[in-house]
Amino acid sequence: MFRVPGERVSLSDVKAEGFDVRMVYSITDCISIAEKTNKDVVFFSIGFETTTPATASVISTRPTNFSILCAHRLIPPAMEALIKMGEMKIDGFINPGHVSTIIGERPYEFISKRYKKPQVIAGFEPLDVLIAVYMLAMQILRGEARVENEYTRVVRPKGNEKAQQTMNDVFEPFDCSWRGFHVIPGSGLRLKKNFEEYDARKRYEDELSSLENEYKEPEGCRCGEILRGLVYPEECPLFGKVCTPQHPVGPCMVSREGSCNITFRYGER
Repeated sequence: MFRVPGERVSLSDVKAEGFDVRMVYSITDCISIAEKTNKDVVFFSIGFETTTPATASVISTRPTNFSILCAHRLIPPAMEALIKMGEMKIDGFINPGHVSTIIGERPYEFISKRYKKPQVIAGFEPLDVLIAVYMLAMQILRGEARVENEYTRVVRPKGNEKAQQTMNDVFEPFDCSWRGFHVIPGSGLRLKKNFEEYDARKRYEDELSSLENEYKEPEGCRCGEILRGLVYPEECPLFGKVCTPQHPVGPCMVSREGSCNITFRYGER
C-alpha cells in the first residue's frame, strides 16, 4: 500500500514530504508503535480473508490511541460479481489456496450450484496449478460443476474455524465498491458497532468528509478492465510508457503479484 497511487499522491509521496508514515510487518508492530507514543496511530488494514483474522485477533487488546482504516474484502462475492457482469466467458475458477486455508471449501459451493461453474482450490507451486487446470478440464469434460480441493495438504473442508469465528466476532460484511467493479453486495468488511471507536473512518469523520467518496481511475489507466480480465496489460496506453514499476500509475503495476508488473518484467516488448 506504500506505493499504491491515490488520486493525487501515494503514501510514499506523503512520507517524502515529511509526514510520519511507516511500513510494518503486521498489525502487532503497529500496536507496539502506538504503545510507545502519544500520537494517534492508524493501521491501514488490507487484504482478503487471509489477513483479516490477524487484524481481528488483536483488535480487542488495542491501546486507546490506535485505530484501523479497514479495507478488507471477501473473495466469493467478487467471484459471483464477475459471473453476473457477463463480460467474459468463465469456464471455471482456480480458487486461491491462502484464502481457502481460512474459509475452507463451503463458501464457494453456491457458485457451482447456482451458476454451474467448476472450481478447484489450488496451491501456488507450478505443479499445484498444473494439477488444478487438469482437474478443471476433467470436470468440464464430465459436465460437472463442484468444488474440488487440490491443496489438501493445507486446506480443510471447513477451513480454520477459529479464525472464522474471530473474524465474525469483530467484522461484519457490507456492500462495498471495488476498483473496476463498482459496488459488490456483501463484499467488504467493517468493524461491528461495539468496535466502532477504533474505526478510523468514524474517528476522523470530519477530516474525511472533504474527500471524494468515489475513486476515479487516472486518465488512460485501464487497471479496472485488466482486473476483470477484459484486456491485457499491453493494451493499456500507459503500460511501459507512463506506467512502470518504478513509477506506477495503477495498482496493477505496483505489486510484484500485479498483472502489469508481471507482464512488464517477463513479457516481450
